[in-house]
Amino acid sequence: MIIPVSANSVFSRTQPISLCILPPTAAAQESVLNPRFSERIFPTHEDAIEAAAFVSLHRLSPEHLRAEEDFGCLVINGGCAISLPSAPAIGLNRVLGLGSVEDLDKAYKWMRARAGNRFLQLNMDAVSDEVRNWIQTKGLPEHGPGWAKLTRSAPFSNLDAPVSVLARRVQGDESLLFGSMMCKGFNFPPSLAALWSTIVGKEGWSCFFALDDETPIGTGAMYVSGSYAWLGGGTTVPEFRNRGVQKALIQARTDCGIAQGVLTFAVETEVPSTDKPNISYDNLRKMGFQHAYDRKNFKL
Repeated sequence: MIIPVSANSVFSRTQPISLCILPPTAAAQESVLNPRFSERIFPTHEDAIEAAAFVSLHRLSPEHLRAEEDFGCLVINGGCAISLPSAPAIGLNRVLGLGSVEDLDKAYKWMRARAGNRFLQLNMDAVSDEVRNWIQTKGLPEHGPGWAKLTRSAPFSNLDAPVSVLARRVQGDESLLFGSMMCKGFNFPPSLAALWSTIVGKEGWSCFFALDDETPIGTGAMYVSGSYAWLGGGTTVPEFRNRGVQKALIQARTDCGIAQGVLTFAVETEVPSTDKPNISYDNLRKMGFQHAYDRKNFKL
Protein backbone atom coordinates (compact mmCIF):
# COMPACT_ATOMS: atom_id res chain seq x y z
CA MET A 1 0.00 0.00 0.00
CA ILE A 2 1.37 3.41 -1.00
CA ILE A 3 -0.20 6.60 0.30
CA PRO A 4 1.37 9.82 -1.00
CA VAL A 5 0.99 12.70 1.43
CA SER A 6 1.37 16.34 0.47
CA ALA A 7 -0.12 19.70 1.33
CA ASN A 8 -3.12 18.99 -0.88
CA SER A 9 -3.45 15.27 -0.14
CA VAL A 10 -6.61 13.46 0.98
CA PHE A 11 -4.45 12.20 3.87
CA SER A 12 -5.75 14.87 6.23
CA ARG A 13 -7.14 15.35 9.69
CA THR A 14 -10.68 14.91 8.33
CA GLN A 15 -9.80 11.55 6.76
CA PRO A 16 -7.41 9.84 9.17
CA ILE A 17 -5.70 6.58 8.28
CA SER A 18 -5.17 4.23 11.20
CA LEU A 19 -1.57 3.27 11.79
CA CYS A 20 -2.31 1.45 15.04
CA ILE A 21 0.16 -1.31 15.76
CA LEU A 22 -2.03 -4.27 16.62
CA PRO A 23 -1.79 -6.09 19.96
CA PRO A 24 1.08 -8.57 19.88
CA THR A 25 0.50 -11.84 18.08
CA ALA A 26 2.53 -14.87 19.10
CA ALA A 27 5.20 -13.77 16.64
CA ALA A 28 5.11 -10.19 17.89
CA GLN A 29 5.36 -11.32 21.49
CA GLU A 30 8.39 -13.40 20.58
CA SER A 31 9.94 -10.37 18.92
CA VAL A 32 9.58 -8.37 22.13
CA LEU A 33 11.49 -11.06 23.98
CA ASN A 34 14.01 -11.65 21.23
CA PRO A 35 15.03 -8.56 19.21
CA ARG A 36 16.85 -10.73 16.67
CA PHE A 37 13.51 -12.30 15.75
CA SER A 38 11.98 -8.87 15.27
CA GLU A 39 14.74 -7.85 12.89
CA ARG A 40 13.49 -10.31 10.29
CA ILE A 41 10.16 -8.49 10.01
CA PHE A 42 9.86 -5.39 7.80
CA PRO A 43 9.19 -3.05 9.27
CA THR A 44 10.20 -4.25 12.71
CA HIS A 45 7.72 -3.32 15.40
CA GLU A 46 10.33 -0.89 16.72
CA ASP A 47 10.64 0.82 13.33
CA ALA A 48 6.87 0.68 12.68
CA ILE A 49 6.02 2.78 15.76
CA GLU A 50 8.73 5.28 14.77
CA ALA A 51 7.36 5.56 11.24
CA ALA A 52 3.81 5.91 12.59
CA ALA A 53 4.93 8.80 14.79
CA PHE A 54 6.41 10.72 11.87
CA VAL A 55 3.39 10.06 9.65
CA SER A 56 1.21 11.39 12.46
CA LEU A 57 3.48 14.42 12.82
CA HIS A 58 2.97 15.17 9.13
CA ARG A 59 -0.77 14.53 9.24
CA LEU A 60 -1.24 16.88 12.19
CA SER A 61 0.99 19.65 10.83
CA PRO A 62 -0.77 22.86 9.76
CA GLU A 63 -1.75 22.93 6.10
CA HIS A 64 -0.02 26.27 5.59
CA LEU A 65 3.24 24.84 6.95
CA ARG A 66 3.05 21.81 4.63
CA ALA A 67 2.52 24.13 1.67
CA GLU A 68 5.07 26.81 2.61
CA GLU A 69 7.80 24.38 3.69
CA ASP A 70 7.05 21.69 1.06
CA PHE A 71 6.63 19.15 3.86
CA GLY A 72 5.82 15.77 2.32
CA CYS A 73 5.34 12.17 3.42
CA LEU A 74 4.91 8.88 1.57
CA VAL A 75 3.57 5.84 3.43
CA ILE A 76 4.65 2.44 2.07
CA ASN A 77 3.69 -0.85 3.71
CA GLY A 78 4.16 0.27 7.31
CA GLY A 79 7.30 2.30 6.61
CA CYS A 80 7.57 5.80 5.20
CA ALA A 81 9.58 8.44 3.42
CA ILE A 82 9.43 11.90 4.95
CA SER A 83 10.88 15.14 3.61
CA LEU A 84 11.10 18.61 5.13
CA PRO A 85 13.75 20.47 3.09
CA SER A 86 14.10 23.39 5.50
CA ALA A 87 14.98 21.08 8.41
CA PRO A 88 18.67 20.12 8.59
CA ALA A 89 18.10 16.93 10.58
CA ILE A 90 18.19 13.40 9.15
CA GLY A 91 15.07 12.52 11.12
CA LEU A 92 12.79 14.63 8.94
CA ASN A 93 14.48 13.78 5.63
CA ARG A 94 14.71 10.01 5.33
CA VAL A 95 13.29 6.66 4.30
CA LEU A 96 12.73 4.15 7.12
CA GLY A 97 10.97 0.88 7.83
CA LEU A 98 11.30 -0.64 4.34
CA GLY A 99 12.95 -3.94 3.48
CA SER A 100 12.10 -4.95 -0.10
CA VAL A 101 13.68 -3.70 -3.30
CA GLU A 102 10.24 -2.89 -4.70
CA ASP A 103 9.37 -0.64 -1.75
CA LEU A 104 12.82 0.91 -1.68
CA ASP A 105 12.59 1.74 -5.38
CA LYS A 106 9.30 3.57 -4.83
CA ALA A 107 10.68 5.54 -1.91
CA TYR A 108 13.94 6.27 -3.76
CA LYS A 109 12.13 7.75 -6.78
CA TRP A 110 9.93 9.90 -4.55
CA MET A 111 12.83 11.16 -2.46
CA ARG A 112 15.07 11.90 -5.43
CA ALA A 113 12.42 14.35 -6.67
CA ARG A 114 12.53 16.20 -3.36
CA ALA A 115 14.78 19.11 -2.36
CA GLY A 116 17.05 19.26 0.67
CA ASN A 117 18.79 16.43 2.49
CA ARG A 118 17.77 12.86 1.63
CA PHE A 119 18.73 9.71 3.53
CA LEU A 120 17.91 6.02 3.74
CA GLN A 121 18.12 4.10 7.03
CA LEU A 122 18.59 0.32 7.03
CA ASN A 123 19.61 -2.36 9.49
CA MET A 124 22.25 -4.01 7.32
CA ASP A 125 22.38 -7.09 9.56
CA ALA A 126 18.80 -7.91 8.55
CA VAL A 127 18.49 -6.96 4.86
CA SER A 128 18.57 -9.46 2.01
CA ASP A 129 21.39 -9.88 -0.51
CA GLU A 130 19.01 -8.38 -3.07
CA VAL A 131 18.79 -5.17 -1.05
CA ARG A 132 22.57 -5.09 -0.60
CA ASN A 133 22.97 -5.35 -4.38
CA TRP A 134 20.38 -2.61 -4.84
CA ILE A 135 22.37 -0.25 -2.59
CA GLN A 136 25.57 -1.06 -4.49
CA THR A 137 23.90 -0.57 -7.87
CA LYS A 138 22.52 2.82 -6.80
CA GLY A 139 25.95 3.81 -5.51
CA LEU A 140 24.60 5.04 -2.17
CA PRO A 141 27.40 6.25 0.15
CA GLU A 142 27.24 5.73 3.91
CA HIS A 143 26.76 8.89 5.95
CA GLY A 144 27.91 9.31 9.52
CA PRO A 145 27.98 6.75 12.32
CA GLY A 146 24.40 5.49 11.94
CA TRP A 147 21.63 5.22 14.52
CA ALA A 148 21.17 2.74 17.36
CA LYS A 149 17.67 1.44 18.16
CA LEU A 150 17.03 0.76 21.84
CA THR A 151 13.97 -0.77 23.50
CA ARG A 152 12.58 -1.37 26.94
CA SER A 153 9.74 -3.71 27.86
CA ALA A 154 7.23 -3.36 30.69
CA PRO A 155 6.87 -4.16 33.54
CA PHE A 156 9.93 -2.30 34.75
CA SER A 157 12.23 -3.44 37.49
CA ASN A 158 13.68 -0.94 39.94
CA LEU A 159 16.70 0.89 38.56
CA ASP A 160 19.69 2.43 40.25
CA ALA A 161 19.13 5.66 38.34
CA PRO A 162 17.74 8.30 40.72
CA VAL A 163 15.92 11.18 39.03
CA SER A 164 16.31 14.56 40.73
CA VAL A 165 14.71 16.83 38.10
CA LEU A 166 10.94 17.21 37.94
CA ALA A 167 8.95 16.80 34.72
CA ARG A 168 5.30 17.38 33.84
CA ARG A 169 2.92 17.31 30.88
CA VAL A 170 2.85 20.31 28.55
CA GLN A 171 -0.46 22.20 28.81
CA GLY A 172 -2.42 23.34 25.76
CA ASP A 173 -1.60 27.02 26.26
CA GLU A 174 2.13 26.13 26.37
CA SER A 175 2.23 24.54 22.92
CA LEU A 176 4.04 27.48 21.28
CA LEU A 177 6.72 27.45 23.98
CA PHE A 178 7.13 23.70 23.48
CA GLY A 179 7.50 24.15 19.71
CA SER A 180 9.99 27.00 20.11
CA MET A 181 12.13 25.02 22.55
CA MET A 182 12.15 22.03 20.20
CA CYS A 183 13.34 24.22 17.32
CA LYS A 184 16.11 25.74 19.41
CA GLY A 185 17.19 22.35 20.69
CA PHE A 186 17.42 20.81 17.22
CA ASN A 187 18.71 23.96 15.48
CA PHE A 188 15.60 24.21 13.30
CA PRO A 189 14.47 27.55 11.86
CA PRO A 190 11.89 29.31 14.08
CA SER A 191 9.33 28.99 11.28
CA LEU A 192 9.03 25.28 12.13
CA ALA A 193 7.85 25.87 15.71
CA ALA A 194 4.26 25.19 14.61
CA LEU A 195 5.31 21.71 13.48
CA TRP A 196 6.03 20.68 17.07
CA SER A 197 3.44 22.79 18.86
CA THR A 198 0.64 21.17 16.89
CA ILE A 199 1.17 17.73 18.48
CA VAL A 200 0.53 18.99 22.03
CA GLY A 201 -2.68 17.43 23.30
CA LYS A 202 -3.34 15.45 20.12
CA GLU A 203 -4.44 11.82 20.08
CA GLY A 204 -1.51 9.45 20.52
CA TRP A 205 0.89 12.17 21.65
CA SER A 206 2.13 13.10 25.13
CA CYS A 207 4.51 16.05 25.49
CA PHE A 208 6.60 16.94 28.54
CA PHE A 209 8.66 19.71 30.06
CA ALA A 210 11.53 19.17 32.47
CA LEU A 211 11.59 21.94 35.06
CA ASP A 212 13.98 24.09 37.02
CA ASP A 213 11.60 25.22 39.75
CA GLU A 214 8.69 26.22 37.46
CA THR A 215 10.75 27.12 34.39
CA PRO A 216 10.83 24.64 31.45
CA ILE A 217 14.41 23.61 30.69
CA GLY A 218 13.90 20.53 28.52
CA THR A 219 11.40 18.82 26.22
CA GLY A 220 10.35 15.29 25.39
CA ALA A 221 7.57 13.71 23.34
CA MET A 222 5.99 10.26 23.16
CA TYR A 223 3.76 8.71 20.50
CA VAL A 224 1.65 5.69 21.48
CA SER A 225 -0.11 3.24 19.19
CA GLY A 226 -1.47 0.01 20.62
CA SER A 227 1.05 -1.52 23.01
CA TYR A 228 4.08 0.30 21.53
CA ALA A 229 5.47 3.76 22.20
CA TRP A 230 8.11 5.86 20.46
CA LEU A 231 10.16 8.37 22.43
CA GLY A 232 11.60 11.44 20.71
CA GLY A 233 11.95 15.20 20.85
CA GLY A 234 14.46 15.18 23.70
CA THR A 235 16.12 18.59 24.08
CA THR A 236 17.79 20.40 26.99
CA VAL A 237 18.55 24.11 27.46
CA PRO A 238 22.38 24.22 27.12
CA GLU A 239 23.14 25.64 30.58
CA PHE A 240 21.17 22.78 32.20
CA ARG A 241 22.86 19.89 30.43
CA ASN A 242 24.39 17.04 32.43
CA ARG A 243 22.01 17.61 35.34
CA GLY A 244 19.62 14.70 34.77
CA VAL A 245 17.09 16.50 32.57
CA GLN A 246 16.81 13.73 29.99
CA LYS A 247 16.60 11.02 32.65
CA ALA A 248 13.64 12.87 34.15
CA LEU A 249 11.96 13.13 30.76
CA ILE A 250 12.55 9.44 30.00
CA GLN A 251 11.07 8.50 33.38
CA ALA A 252 8.03 10.76 32.92
CA ARG A 253 7.27 9.36 29.47
CA THR A 254 7.68 5.72 30.39
CA ASP A 255 5.48 6.20 33.48
CA CYS A 256 2.85 7.84 31.30
CA GLY A 257 3.12 5.09 28.67
CA ILE A 258 2.73 2.29 31.19
CA ALA A 259 -0.42 3.98 32.48
CA GLN A 260 -1.74 3.82 28.89
CA GLY A 261 -0.97 0.11 28.55
CA VAL A 262 2.32 0.35 26.66
CA LEU A 263 4.34 -2.88 26.73
CA THR A 264 7.35 -1.83 24.62
CA PHE A 265 9.13 1.52 24.32
CA ALA A 266 11.41 2.27 21.36
CA VAL A 267 13.88 5.08 20.84
CA GLU A 268 16.87 5.81 18.65
CA THR A 269 20.08 7.79 19.00
CA GLU A 270 23.44 8.08 17.28
CA VAL A 271 25.61 4.96 17.49
CA PRO A 272 28.33 5.64 20.10
CA SER A 273 31.99 4.88 19.56
CA THR A 274 35.19 4.99 21.59
CA ASP A 275 36.13 8.17 19.73
CA LYS A 276 32.70 9.78 20.13
CA PRO A 277 30.73 8.80 23.24
CA ASN A 278 26.98 9.47 23.23
CA ILE A 279 25.48 10.80 26.48
CA SER A 280 21.95 10.13 25.21
CA TYR A 281 22.82 6.48 24.60
CA ASP A 282 24.37 6.19 28.06
CA ASN A 283 21.31 7.77 29.70
CA LEU A 284 18.99 5.34 27.96
CA ARG A 285 21.06 2.36 29.05
CA LYS A 286 21.06 3.63 32.64
CA MET A 287 17.27 3.87 32.41
CA GLY A 288 16.98 0.20 31.46
CA PHE A 289 16.87 0.38 27.66
CA GLN A 290 18.57 -2.42 25.73
CA HIS A 291 20.42 -2.10 22.43
CA ALA A 292 18.27 -3.86 19.79
CA TYR A 293 20.11 -3.12 16.51
CA ASP A 294 21.84 -0.42 14.47
CA ARG A 295 20.73 1.28 11.26
CA LYS A 296 23.18 2.72 8.78
CA ASN A 297 22.46 6.03 7.08
CA PHE A 298 22.87 6.18 3.32
CA LYS A 299 22.86 9.43 1.35
CA LEU A 300 20.30 9.50 -1.47
